[in-house]
Amino acid sequence: MGESWVNYAERVGVDLHLELSAPGGRRAALTGALREAVRDGRLAPGTRLPPYRSLAADLGVARNTVADAYAELVAEGWLTARQGSGTRVADRVEPSRAATRAPRKMPPRARGPRHDLRQGSPDASSFPRAAWLASYRRALQGAPSEVFGPGDPAGRRELREALAEYLARARGVRADPGRIVICSGFAHALRLLFEPGHAKATARGGPGSAVLRGPLAVEAYGLGFHRRLLTAAGVRTVPLSLDEDGARVDLLGRERGVLLTPAHQFPTGGPLHATRRAAVVDWARARDAVVLEDDYDGEFRYDRKPVGAVQGLDPERVVHIGSVSKSLSPALRLGWMVLPERYVEGVLAVKGEREAWASVLDQLSLADFIASGAYDRHVRRMRQQYRRRRDRLVEALAEHAPHVEVTGVAAGLHAVLRLPPGTERSTLKAAAWQGVALDGLAEFRHPEERTPEDADPAVRDGLVVGYATPPEHAYGAALDALCAVLPPP
Repeated sequence: MGESWVNYAERVGVDLHLELSAPGGRRAALTGALREAVRDGRLAPGTRLPPYRSLAADLGVARNTVADAYAELVAEGWLTARQGSGTRVADRVEPSRAATRAPRKMPPRARGPRHDLRQGSPDASSFPRAAWLASYRRALQGAPSEVFGPGDPAGRRELREALAEYLARARGVRADPGRIVICSGFAHALRLLFEPGHAKATARGGPGSAVLRGPLAVEAYGLGFHRRLLTAAGVRTVPLSLDEDGARVDLLGRERGVLLTPAHQFPTGGPLHATRRAAVVDWARARDAVVLEDDYDGEFRYDRKPVGAVQGLDPERVVHIGSVSKSLSPALRLGWMVLPERYVEGVLAVKGEREAWASVLDQLSLADFIASGAYDRHVRRMRQQYRRRRDRLVEALAEHAPHVEVTGVAAGLHAVLRLPPGTERSTLKAAAWQGVALDGLAEFRHPEERTPEDADPAVRDGLVVGYATPPEHAYGAALDALCAVLPPP
């Protein structure tokens, strides 16, 4: 007879798969299948079974076959039958096999560090749950029905309009909603720009073309993940040396573009000098090249007003990329690109015909969060909190390790601690032994960049300390542990 699906949805609200191919006739097969379903827990105690006639019709068997099977299971104690209550699974039955099996031995769970001072994450405990929930509710209640269909690959118009206003006001970006494309973060933006995608990706490209092509100049210190992503897309990255004024854009040559973190160089700290901001735009104009601006934490500046975006100098030569991963949470997976007009069609072609990355409901919630002023309030509150944390870090080092220089503290969520030459690796080992998670400066160096011995003093041995990651109650202990592992003078 084979396998049969019994649909109880209209009667008892569950679906049940019964195997009726066992030998011994239809009644024996049905009795065994029901007994197995109870034993395995697929039919829970108290579950009401369908009437004889209904189950017989579903399975294509005689009514008496079902009645006999039920009667046998009632006699065995698997089922109960009462007048007016129907046939139900007995409350006390043999435990399921899953419950009686010996527990599977799980591998021991790796213990995390006692103190997490790695860069890259905001304080997760400070996520504005109440305000976000209020925005989510308003967005959900006011959402038109078409929101629940396939999403627009450009992103919801509501969010693009809110971002255009906010970025113009807070970051000096010259943005039109029609030139903003929503993505899931900076890495996703790089994929949309550089990975081969669609025949319409560029006006000059054929099938499989990417929107942008290499070689691409990158800062000599940056996230290795981004470099590896570009390499996987066939883009050669050329390191651009750094000094106290930021990236040496005067060394740019025949590259097709340059990737910069001009508001707060990652990870060494410090903004790109004003003359170099103008110079890189002039270079892009002369070379018909493009500047990729990673504005990863531009809102968090402590000693003066935030540095405006380079995009404001020439919207047709700069791709401005941002996200909420530092300001709100990386869990939201929401970012944006403000594109030169000539790249919009290509990016949308690569992205596809519908939104496949960023939740439409989260987009609407962020649009409300920005428009209601909650985003500004949250950023101001976190700016004050992170500044206090930065100050505590500086004060702790001044007291316990005055020989260690702290740099890159005017902005962002991390600082760089300059170490004596040759001590970075041993300090990281000592920190790991004491349960302190830290990043070393060498981890972020481009493999083709000069060694620290030959490089500018601004980028020699050091630690990249993320002071935003620990929850507030654990921050003091994390600072004590950090100071304890630093090398002596």
